[in-house]
Amino acid sequence: MQQENSGSAVISLLVDNESGALARIVELFSGRGYNIQSLTVAPVDENQTTSRVNVVTTGTPSAIRQIRAQIARVVPVSRVVDLTAEGPYVAREMALVKVVSSGEPRTEALRIAQAFRARAVDTTASSFVFELTGSTEKLDSFIELMRPLGLAEVSRTGVASICRGPQTIQSI
Repeated sequence: MQQENSGSAVISLLVDNESGALARIVELFSGRGYNIQSLTVAPVDENQTTSRVNVVTTGTPSAIRQIRAQIARVVPVSRVVDLTAEGPYVAREMALVKVVSSGEPRTEALRIAQAFRARAVDTTASSFVFELTGSTEKLDSFIELMRPLGLAEVSRTGVASICRGPQTIQSI
């Protein structure tokens, strides 16, 4: 019997924007021992009655299918799509990265930030807060480069994702 390889999956959900909806989704993951690597949620319609939830998780293809099936049974969920399985998609994340340094490390931090198209959103004589948007891998690389230059703090949004082209979560 062939063993399935574990991988990362981006799952997008449309849920009723009601109290406890997110708690039920998170409870499903924790109750079955699934790990959530990233979680974002926000209202997406003009009446704020529907929210989009993006979950990045890991598992074998059969575990991901099981996660999708179980999420679909959670009452406030109206749509579940595994974007990694459905075709091309765009996934981005935003981070605020604080670097505390002076002298040459400070200059190097600014040079690297420029190369990554990070924007300094706060500057003092001894620190910067950079805003950076991109793939998770891009953010990870930037953060690793900032470590020896005085990385002090990181705050990340988690992954926001959407289908490429004219396809939508509703049309899959």
